[in-house]
Amino acid sequence: MLDKLDAIKGRFDNLGIALTNPEIVSDNKKFTAISKEYRSLEKIVTARNEYIKVLDDIEFNKEVLSGEDAEMRDLAKLEISGLEQSKEAWEKALRNMLIPKDPYDEKNAILEIRAGTGGDEASLFAGNLLRMYIKYCEKKGWKTALLSESEGTAGGFKEVQVEVVGDDVYGTLKFESGVHRVQRVPDTEASGRVHTSAATVAVMPEAEEIDFELKESDVKMETARSGGAGGQNVNKVETKVF
Repeated sequence: MLDKLDAIKGRFDNLGIALTNPEIVSDNKKFTAISKEYRSLEKIVTARNEYIKVLDDIEFNKEVLSGEDAEMRDLAKLEISGLEQSKEAWEKALRNMLIPKDPYDEKNAILEIRAGTGGDEASLFAGNLLRMYIKYCEKKGWKTALLSESEGTAGGFKEVQVEVVGDDVYGTLKFESGVHRVQRVPDTEASGRVHTSAATVAVMPEAEEIDFELKESDVKMETARSGGAGGQNVNKVETKVF
């Protein structure tokens, strides 16, 4: 595992150098991509450094055990016991960090909320969900932008789409997809009866922008004459282009 962690540390250091390169800094697309990878590796590198520190401390205390000072040996035994527990905890955390991720997990996401069964109350519930997700995004430091909305007659939303931009957005929100239900006495209910309302949530990874070049040599233009009635202009002049 240490070899893999060292390779990640090397990649992390190279990315840090790249982020100071004026050519990359001036290219917004490259700079954003490299910054995102740098931040994703930073967690692993930080954990690696802590893990190596624990390993070094274990080795140091093992050397103390072979010394002549009995009091220091007793202290070293206690230290090693705690350090071994820390070592196991860091190894578990690092193994989880090294598990291959879904390639879409680090992407931004489109969050769509649709009111389901429940009439006006379902629209109000969809509005509640939207506010909840926006507050959560703010807490995570993510940026949100409203893409489209269809308001309900009594408030809330029949349908709303929001773009969420940040680190690991799709990987964090993808499990929110599905039907969400609520049972409560709605504001629109005068007799105090409990209603069940539903709203559906869909989370989709943001599509990547691609550069497409259409060469003039790939474009083919053909013409044709009409075969129907219409006189000399229609039957002799090629007026159809496709």
